[in-house]
Amino acid sequence: MSAVMMTRKVRKWEKLPGKNTFCCDGRVMMARQKGVFYLTLFLIVGTCSLFFAFECPYLAIHLSPAIPVFAILLFFFVMAMLLRTSFSDPGVLPRALPEEATFIEMEIEATNGNVPAGQRPPPRIRNVQINGQIVKLKYCYTCKIFRPPRASHCSICDNCVDRFDHHCPWVGNCVGKRNYRYFYLFTLSLSLLTIYIFTFNIVHVVMRSVNSGFMKTLQDTPGTVLEVLVCFFTLWSVVGLTGFHTYLISLNQTTNEDIKGSWSGKNRVQNPYSHKNIINNCCEVLCGPAYPSVLDRRGLMQDDLPVPTSAAEPATNSNPVPQTTKTTAPLIPNEHTPDDAKPSMADSAIAHAEKRSPSPREEKTPTLPKSLPTPTKVPPLASPETDAEASIIIAKEKAL
Repeated sequence: MSAVMMTRKVRKWEKLPGKNTFCCDGRVMMARQKGVFYLTLFLIVGTCSLFFAFECPYLAIHLSPAIPVFAILLFFFVMAMLLRTSFSDPGVLPRALPEEATFIEMEIEATNGNVPAGQRPPPRIRNVQINGQIVKLKYCYTCKIFRPPRASHCSICDNCVDRFDHHCPWVGNCVGKRNYRYFYLFTLSLSLLTIYIFTFNIVHVVMRSVNSGFMKTLQDTPGTVLEVLVCFFTLWSVVGLTGFHTYLISLNQTTNEDIKGSWSGKNRVQNPYSHKNIINNCCEVLCGPAYPSVLDRRGLMQDDLPVPTSAAEPATNSNPVPQTTKTTAPLIPNEHTPDDAKPSMADSAIAHAEKRSPSPREEKTPTLPKSLPTPTKVPPLASPETDAEASIIIAKEKAL
């Protein structure tokens, strides 16, 4: 069954390579592994729900009504930063088109020359100068591009990310150039919220224990013990993570650069992106311009879709009328024809008689002048069977 190519318009996010998932018509972009992200939502929402249900009513009456109000505002800010980090494009770089990849390969081959057989080709790198420092641009064999400075390929999302920091499973996305500040604000606000809930849990237990005793307080508020345990184990990890990223921001470094030792290795190469000032580095990372996405996820593109020919035909052609063909004798010698297609002896006799005695109605053929040669007639081709039948009929006519 043949197929016809039909062109239709689709969104670009439907054809983007990599291992990302998209929702809301390409507006939401995340990694495929989202299980830990759902666990993060459950811990934050569950802990805050217990705090609002058990501690906030008592603290609002006996201490201050501003305590639950501030907790609600802080909770919404944490959720906003978490969703902003998880649902945004971290700075994914588009892959090279086939024409661009071919051109880059030709440039590399022209630069490196012919490599002898059995010898390892030289690394594909380019050198650029940034603030007086030589920085190497590495070639990505997956995306077929030379990655910009500070970019790296994420093996989980299978994409090159500009100013790649790390892949965070807790937010379900990569952390890069376009969502790093929201990630830092998320960790900072979550640390404040954890400290806030842990502190007022202790205050709530102490205030109740003065009047009714410690054990009676735990029996009246069973969620308090669970909140204290969750906050205690989350406090050290979240606060420690916030402190580590505060240190990186003050140096204008990324987690990827710090782990690899890009600016503190044996060569002792200085960081060309640092302003040698903590305030300037923090302002650049946290207060710099918001970079637009280079993917154009919701843009339109044409896609060729194969459609079967039978589906494109109208319904009126479902019962086609069979066509009848007339079979004639073959014109090539020694070619056999079916028995039903062979001419009968009577038909051959009538045809031979017509050739021998033409009718008077036929016009006479004009004679050509003697100066011109008379054209010779080429006998028609026939099969041996028809020649034999014709000779028998002629012999019978002579006998009569």
